[in-house]
Amino acid sequence: MSEKVRIALDAMGGDNGAAVVIAGADLSLSRHPDTSFIVFGDEAVVRPLLESRPALAAASRLVHTEVTVKMDEKPSQALRHGRWRSSMWLAIDAVKKGEADVTVSAGNTGALMAMSKFHLRTMPGVSRPAIACLWPTLRGESIVLDVGASIGADVQHLVQLAVMGSAMASVVFDLERPTVGLLNVGVEEVKGLEEIREASQVLRTLTCSHMDFRGFVEGDDIGRGTVDVVVTEGFTGNIALKTAEGTAKQLAAYLRSAMGRTWMAKIGYLFARQAFKTLKDKMDPRKVNGGVFLGLNGVVIKSHGGTDAEGFAAAVDLGYDMARYELMAKIRRTLGQAAPAPVAGEVAS
Repeated sequence: MSEKVRIALDAMGGDNGAAVVIAGADLSLSRHPDTSFIVFGDEAVVRPLLESRPALAAASRLVHTEVTVKMDEKPSQALRHGRWRSSMWLAIDAVKKGEADVTVSAGNTGALMAMSKFHLRTMPGVSRPAIACLWPTLRGESIVLDVGASIGADVQHLVQLAVMGSAMASVVFDLERPTVGLLNVGVEEVKGLEEIREASQVLRTLTCSHMDFRGFVEGDDIGRGTVDVVVTEGFTGNIALKTAEGTAKQLAAYLRSAMGRTWMAKIGYLFARQAFKTLKDKMDPRKVNGGVFLGLNGVVIKSHGGTDAEGFAAAVDLGYDMARYELMAKIRRTLGQAAPAPVAGEVAS
């Protein structure tokens, strides 16, 4: 790749639009000075924001577009009116043309996936793309995929998810052999849907040096951080993600209520407020930010739509890592290695 990491930004995506995107990009640039940006958006809105940040302005090229994909648009609608000319499409197109190494958008998830899949296509050996997210755990972070790109998965797709997730974990966590688990209703081999049981058998036979398959994991293992990569299909993964986000908000509401109930509680909060802030940031899905679209011929990062500048910067940071440490090449190598081990008595071809 080039000396600089080139990041294409959909400046108009998300609930808060260009103000958060530009502020987040500026924060990320301060951490990664070897970054350049192509910013797609309404020049009248974006240019004043860029000019107020000289370092970012010097590292950026602004491309004007008047078309923005709305957050509530259906993917089919977004494709019809936003193809070729929206800020989202043009940011993806920059990766397609080789002008950028990664795209980052806080826009409509369904539209972003539809455009990315339509324009970039899936990699050879991958049947469907997936969304992988970083999940806070008791031991740090894990990767969970798929969290909503598609519903349902056969054996082949589950194996592909495991391979792609392990490649991402090797980049994000700097691990030679990330541990991988299949999400199931129990750890016993006889439990779960037939596709999951069969996928487990296939993964146990793979001769892949870049993945350490640990078998089944259960729902509570996600938060424990039992494995580096948790694999599931998109329906279950999205429910798990939304349940975790809802639980975090519920616990935060309980804490606010408890801390304001008595004068002693309020005084206690004053002494412990930094600890509560740390807990809030750890539980806030907008802070642990950035879903990676895996399996495409290009890297696309989806930021949480309601994120703030720090959260968007985290998504840009993730995109930087995916490009700088060559996620695409690692996925291709790992897919090439992921072959079932020869059965005893067979001659390997």
